[in-house]
Amino acid sequence: MVRIKTIPFDDQAVNKARGITQAIQYPSVYILTGRKEAYVGETINIAHRIQQHYHRADRRRLDQLRVITDKRFNKSATTDIEASLIKYLSADGQFRLQNGNNGIRNYNYYEKEVYEKTFREIWQLLIKQGIAKHNHVQIENSDLFKYSPYKSLTEDQYKTAESLFDSLLQHLQRNEETAFLVHGGAGTGKTVLAVYLMKLITDVMTSQPEAADEFTADEDEFSFQSLYYLKNIKSLKIGLVVPMTSLRKTLKKVFKQVQGLRSSMVIGPSDVIKEHYDVLIVDEAHRLRQKKNLMPGHHKVFERINAQLGLKDGNEWDWIRCCSDYQILFYDDTQTVKPTDIDNGVFQRLVQKENTEEYFLTSQMRVAAGQDYIAYVENILYEYGNPKKKKFKNYEFLLFDQIQDLVRTLQEKEREVGLCRLVAGYAWKWKTQNKALDQIRSEQLYDIEIESSRFIWNSVNEDWVNSENAVNEVGCIHTVQGYDLNYAGVIVGPELAYDEQTQSIVVHAEHYFDRFGKASIHDEKILKHYILNIYKVLLTRAIKGTFVYVCDPALRNYFRQWIDSAEE
Repeated sequence: MVRIKTIPFDDQAVNKARGITQAIQYPSVYILTGRKEAYVGETINIAHRIQQHYHRADRRRLDQLRVITDKRFNKSATTDIEASLIKYLSADGQFRLQNGNNGIRNYNYYEKEVYEKTFREIWQLLIKQGIAKHNHVQIENSDLFKYSPYKSLTEDQYKTAESLFDSLLQHLQRNEETAFLVHGGAGTGKTVLAVYLMKLITDVMTSQPEAADEFTADEDEFSFQSLYYLKNIKSLKIGLVVPMTSLRKTLKKVFKQVQGLRSSMVIGPSDVIKEHYDVLIVDEAHRLRQKKNLMPGHHKVFERINAQLGLKDGNEWDWIRCCSDYQILFYDDTQTVKPTDIDNGVFQRLVQKENTEEYFLTSQMRVAAGQDYIAYVENILYEYGNPKKKKFKNYEFLLFDQIQDLVRTLQEKEREVGLCRLVAGYAWKWKTQNKALDQIRSEQLYDIEIESSRFIWNSVNEDWVNSENAVNEVGCIHTVQGYDLNYAGVIVGPELAYDEQTQSIVVHAEHYFDRFGKASIHDEKILKHYILNIYKVLLTRAIKGTFVYVCDPALRNYFRQWIDSAEE
C-alpha cells in the first residue's frame, strides 16, 4: 500500500528521515517542495540523501519533504516512478523542477504494468494534498508534457544523445567546427530529443560543483562528469531553431515554464543572424527554406540577410552554418512538402563532408502501432508494392464511406480522450481566411463542402491544435506538422485520385490550392511527391488511431484493400 509521509525540510529533517530509513528496508521516492520549486528523487537511504540535499543552497529554498513508500517497491520500480513524477510534475505547472534531465530513459522491468497503476494511485494522492492539480489525461494532452525535456528516452534516442554528446565534447576540446545530422522518420521523437539536448546542455553549463554527484550517480549514464567541464572550456551560446511558426510559438511556451530554459532560446531561421552561436540545434531541418516559391515580402528578407552575410544566393541552412560553430540538425527527407523546402541534395552534400556526423532514430514514440504502421502507410501512398493487409494492435486505422460518420466518431473520441482533430490536404480554397469567427458563424461561411457537410479551415495559424475552436475546424499540413494528436480524421481531397487503367495514384493539380506549394512546378511527378508527403505527415500524426475519408471513389476503393472499413 502506498503511503506518503510529510515532514518539514529543516535542520531536523535528517533525524526524522533516519527514522523512516530504519522503518523500511526497501527503496523510496521523495519530493522536496517549496513555494514555486520542487525536486524529485529516489534512494535506498533517505536519511543519507536528505543530508546531501540540505548542504546545497538551492535545495534549502525548499521547505517540505514528502517520502513515498510501498512495501512492493524495488529499485527498478522507484527509478521508473521517479521518472514519471518528474515528467508529470513538470507538466502540471505547479512547480519548476530543480532536477536535471540526465539519464531519464524508457526501459522494461518485471511487473512494470503493476507499478504504472501504483503511479496513478500516487498521483491521485498528490492531487488530494494539493501538490498536483491536473489529472493524468489533462497532463498527457498538454504541450508541456509532449515536448517536456524530462521525457523518457527510447534506447536509440538515449544512445544517440550519449554518442553525440561525447563527440561534441571532443570537437569542442579540439576547437573543430562540426555538423551532426540526426535522421528520423515521423514519430521517432526528433523534437523531444532536440528539447532534451537543450535542457541537458543548459544544466551542464549552470550546474554547481556540489551537483557533480547527481550527474554521475549511475555509471551506466552519460559521462556527465566530463560534460560538466564543458563550462570550463567556455560558456556556450546555444539556440533551438524551429522553422515552422506554429511549432516555434508552442515550444517558446514550453521553454518559458522549464527551469533553466528561456523562451528566447527558441528562434526562427532569420533570427540566427542577430548574434553568433556556439551550438545551434535545428528541429524539422527539412522545413528550412530556400529562395524559391517564397510568399510575398520574403524575397526581400532573403536578399537582405544574404547581403549581410556576404552570400550570393544563400538559403536558411547557409545562414545557420555562417552564424554558428556547431550544428545539430534533425531531419526527415520524406517530410518536405513544398518547393520552398530546401532540396534534399543540400543534406546529401552535407553528409559527404568530412566534418559531418550522422545518427539515426528508428524507434516509434508517437504511433501506438509502432514503426510497422509508418511503413504500411508509406507502402499504400508511394505504391512500393502491394502490402499484405494488416491489423494493428492497440491502434484504430479505419476507412469511412460517409464523412458524417467519420466526424461523429471523431467527436466521440474527443469527448473520451481529447486532442482529436480533423485534417485534410490543401484541396479547397481558403475563402474564410482573415475573417473573424463571429463573422463566419453569422454569415454561415465555409471553405469545404463534402456530401452535405460543410467545414472551415483553421481560423488561427499558430498553435491551432490547442486553439479553442479547433475541434470544429479542419487543419492543414502547416498547422499540424510537428504536433501529436490522440486521433486524427484525415480527409484525402480530390487533388488525389486513382487511375484504374494504369492502376496508380494520380494528381489533379487543378484541385490543389496551396499557391506557394505548386507554383513553378511543371513536372507532375514532383508535385505528386510533395502531395504524397503531405498525406504521409497527416496519416502519422495520431497516437491512438487514424480515421480516413477519401473523396475520389476509385482512390477510396484502392485504400479499401489495405484499410478496414468502419462499417464492418
